[in-house]
Amino acid sequence: MAALLAFALVLLVAVLLSGLAHRSVLSTALVFLVAGFISGDAVTGVVKVNPGQSNLELFIDLALFSVLFTDGMRVGIRQLAGAWRLPGRALLLGMPLTLGIIAGLAHLMFDLPWIEALLMGAALSPTDPVLAAAIVGREEVPARLRHLLNVESGLNDGLALPVVIATLAVASENRVPLPQLLLQIGGGVAIGVVVPWLAIRLGRLRIFGVAGLYEPLGAFAIGTIVFALAGLLGYNMFLAAFAAGVTIATLSTAVRDAFRRFGELVTELLKLGALFLFGALIPISAVGGVGWLLAVGFALLVLLVARPAALAVSLLGSQLDVSERVTAAWFGPKGFASVAYGLIILHGGISHGSLLFDVIALVTAISIVAHSSTDVLVARWFRRLREEGTGGEASGDAVGQARAEAEAEREVGEQPEIEHPAERGEEPEPAEAEETAEQEAARARGDQAGSEQPPDRAGSGEQR
Repeated sequence: MAALLAFALVLLVAVLLSGLAHRSVLSTALVFLVAGFISGDAVTGVVKVNPGQSNLELFIDLALFSVLFTDGMRVGIRQLAGAWRLPGRALLLGMPLTLGIIAGLAHLMFDLPWIEALLMGAALSPTDPVLAAAIVGREEVPARLRHLLNVESGLNDGLALPVVIATLAVASENRVPLPQLLLQIGGGVAIGVVVPWLAIRLGRLRIFGVAGLYEPLGAFAIGTIVFALAGLLGYNMFLAAFAAGVTIATLSTAVRDAFRRFGELVTELLKLGALFLFGALIPISAVGGVGWLLAVGFALLVLLVARPAALAVSLLGSQLDVSERVTAAWFGPKGFASVAYGLIILHGGISHGSLLFDVIALVTAISIVAHSSTDVLVARWFRRLREEGTGGEASGDAVGQARAEAEAEREVGEQPEIEHPAERGEEPEPAEAEETAEQEAARARGDQAGSEQPPDRAGSGEQR
């Protein structure tokens, strides 16, 4: 009960500070992370969190699943298919490069075997959808950049999981067959597509009807079924979550819209709870025996070198301008997925498992502090660039507006002439008949006045 009371008190403080947090560098994520750290063994010991607890890993998985599920609803399959190039660059080129750079740093700085260095790279290469949502939800940020960060953070967690599992299996000499890994990936995507499709089809049958109070619970039930099935079958629940969200957005905007507000609140509570618990996990002793200075230096290199260098290469030749590339390179936060993978590694039975978990936790904590405090600054930067007419999609917006205006003019010019009822052989309505009579009388008066004009004036009027 002490932990629940501590969380409730922090939640109340966060609610009272939420207005300030929305317009300043202060963030609710940072508040809960610091509060968890103070409540943990590092300071007060009010909250007792053991990395070996299975419930902890389950809660973090649930929070990450919820974030991916709601993020998936931001895009439909048509948007994914129509704007795949930038996320594809980040996922297929940027993510492996990030993994390789982090692995190289871990091997050189901690003298880890290459297989364990690759394991750390796999755990720290995905970006966190929780912190990325702070940028994705900012209208000041160009739409194509928000789409890139949303899709990248939505899919890379699920793509990194098989790499973590396979690398851990090699490190622990417990090989996992390739077909099993492929089944986990394919099964997760299949569950994420089939379950929402069946549920939405059932909801359209005439024998069913959903009351207004229960409308938000439809998507909630779908997400819970997907989460439970993926867990029971051992499939990739992160890919299942994002696929389920995308499927709902594609098949039924009504289900998506009914769930949006409720889903955001549930996700926010799970996210804040996970941050609170993670804060209590932050290591306070010498990190894995290597020392704070070396571990913090590694964290800074991961955040300031690995991700920016990888994204700079993967986005070469793209249409993003400098401001968008800088933001994409910086905003590669580490979060719940890395913590979840760190817990898997800790329980994996490898020689340096404790070191890997401590370093992953420290990198994630520093990333949360840094990235959760810069989303407002990034949004202000793009707002200023847009007002100045430079950067982002300012020029693209102007071109789009000009095209829209031209299209509107063309539609006006192509409107068909309205045929009078009398010309169609129909009797006009009384109001139309009265109006027609008045128009004919006025036209007759005009013709008469025109015939009484002097010939030279009439001729000059025709020339004009």
